[in-house]
Amino acid sequence: MASPLYRQAQELNRAGIQLSRQTMSNWILRASDDWLMPIYEEMHRRLVWEKVLHADETTLHVLKEPGKSAQSKSYMWLYRTSSHARQPLVLYEYRPDRKASNAEKLLEGFSSWLHADGYPGYHNLLEQIRVVGCWAHLCRKFDEAVKSLHQKGQPDSAALQGQAYCSKLFSIERELQELPPEEQYAQRLIRSKPVMDALLAWAPAHKSAPKSALGKALYYLEEQWPYLIRVPEDGHLELSNNLAERSIKPFVIGRKNFLFASTPRGGAEQCCDLQHD
Repeated sequence: MASPLYRQAQELNRAGIQLSRQTMSNWILRASDDWLMPIYEEMHRRLVWEKVLHADETTLHVLKEPGKSAQSKSYMWLYRTSSHARQPLVLYEYRPDRKASNAEKLLEGFSSWLHADGYPGYHNLLEQIRVVGCWAHLCRKFDEAVKSLHQKGQPDSAALQGQAYCSKLFSIERELQELPPEEQYAQRLIRSKPVMDALLAWAPAHKSAPKSALGKALYYLEEQWPYLIRVPEDGHLELSNNLAERSIKPFVIGRKNFLFASTPRGGAEQCCDLQHD
């Protein structure tokens, strides 16, 4: 239930059980070091042998991170297998910053497809790691562009047209999701790739202010196109990075309760605890 230790201690004390937060914290640290870290390391070894991975990251405040203020951002990184993997694996990793070298280090030995969002750090990884863009992010930006318009201005607007291209792609994906990867690959080339190419050809004719909602959507499309267009290249790939976003959600929900980690070790131990969950 993502309840922080001080709340658990209060609940236990009210029930007549005198158990301190420090004692529970020590138990978690010891259990993580002795029992969960070996499992974590084995999961990591298996993860980098996968054909397709998903990655995401979110912020975490760590109060006593050396060389950083308590208000600065640290990060919880997430890596997981695709929906086609025989055994799902979800791995968290705490790091004090968002440098691309963090992903490069954890993904050492990995040489295949990596689903990611628009963060440029992933694009600086080794050449054998081929980053795949997220069409869901592009679709959301066109959605925001449509919502920014008055209802009377929405019909036949460029924002609505861009949204329609994305909706068509996701509609096709829903029809293909039960097919084996080989058939998905063939169908995407026939059905999805022409829609993607048509969207790219449509975009230059619809200029908009860079800071407008539509301008941001068009910029994202242009900047991320080399990665978005990779989806039809392999039937094991997916149209979005939503798997990673859903997998990082338990941590995000928990963060709303515990708010921060006291030390870097506390942030790292959360990785083991999340894997255990």
